[in-house]
Amino acid sequence: MNESTPLKLAVVGAGPVGLALALHAANALPEAEITLFDARPEGKDVSGDPRTLALSLGSVQLLERLGAWRPDNAQPITEVHVSQQAPSLLAAFSARFSEPELTIRAIDEAVPMLGAVLSYGAIVAPLQKVWLDAERRAPKRLVSRFGSNVEALKNVAGGVEVDSGIAERFDLAVVAEGGVFATAAKQVLVAGERWPALRHDYGQTAWVGTASFAPFVSDASMSRKEGVAYERFTRHGPAALLPLQDGRAGLVWCVASDDDPVRELDPAQRVTVLNTIFHPSTPRIAEISALRSFPLGLIAERTLTDGRTVRIGNAAQTLHPVAGQGLNLGMRDAFELVRSLATTRDVDAVLRKLEWQRAPDRWAMIAATDFLARSFTWTLPGAGAARSLGLLALQALGPVKSAIARQMMFGSR
Repeated sequence: MNESTPLKLAVVGAGPVGLALALHAANALPEAEITLFDARPEGKDVSGDPRTLALSLGSVQLLERLGAWRPDNAQPITEVHVSQQAPSLLAAFSARFSEPELTIRAIDEAVPMLGAVLSYGAIVAPLQKVWLDAERRAPKRLVSRFGSNVEALKNVAGGVEVDSGIAERFDLAVVAEGGVFATAAKQVLVAGERWPALRHDYGQTAWVGTASFAPFVSDASMSRKEGVAYERFTRHGPAALLPLQDGRAGLVWCVASDDDPVRELDPAQRVTVLNTIFHPSTPRIAEISALRSFPLGLIAERTLTDGRTVRIGNAAQTLHPVAGQGLNLGMRDAFELVRSLATTRDVDAVLRKLEWQRAPDRWAMIAATDFLARSFTWTLPGAGAARSLGLLALQALGPVKSAIARQMMFGSR
């Protein structure tokens, strides 16, 4: 590629990260020719996909910048409440420490929200609409290949060949599609040594669905507060309630796979258990939806690039949901890649820079998430007590707590 030749960019995957990258590139690289590939048909209605996702404030701001933010479909997160189910060691030591908790509030960080919760469909549908509108305005440089499954990527001199039934040459291919741990693990095994990755099976299962709260309770402290996300560390794993716009909450309940306390329970029994494990100040759950289960593990590519192919988002790292940061990390990957491409026509220099540019944010999030996830599998006495002491310390150290809040909202800057 020379200075007079437009960049030819292939984006593989039309999920939130792939669509955000394609749109950001279309705006920031006005001469670039961008082709978006996805196996799903263009006419498939994605708006009804109910999977619950948490966006950081930085991701919300990126969607606003792309013209794809729909606040009417989102529930702002104004407070995050994290607590540890009473470890016996600390409970015996002092009643004061039996229910350690950490509270992060948007008002304390001088921001309108810490992030927002919305369904997968409510993120993807607006992004896809804005992309298709842009494509209609510039059909010669923006192209959609919905219903096209990319079978192979092959590096060639000065570019990459994308095979989706026919082989096409591009200057750069960005893989932005990924999946749950089991799917990602298969992808790594198929890729072999070309994409050496860190792999770890946490031996945990995530049960996901929605929860409805009791409308009235006698204790006002247990009434539902709008915009509060609750995370509870239990001896089995973390559980979280993410506020939804309709008053319900998205539920993520992580437990050990080999001694699963959830699988054999009926819905009423699951509600009873959930009401015993969450913090006493959490609103009382009245009902939960049918739950789906997913295996949990870590897949993290050691390098993002291979020749003129780069992986971002879930294609680069599949994380445990304990911190809810997988999607947000992918959004930052997309933003930084496009920003670098906008500064130079030297694609190879951009990819070299991307490795070290994204490393602090990426590996800090991977390490923090992995540490927390592994801590639930430790059999050493005092692991739960250590998490409790950590929560107590963070709650007491305002500047440190604020720094962590900023990391969650915007990543490492």
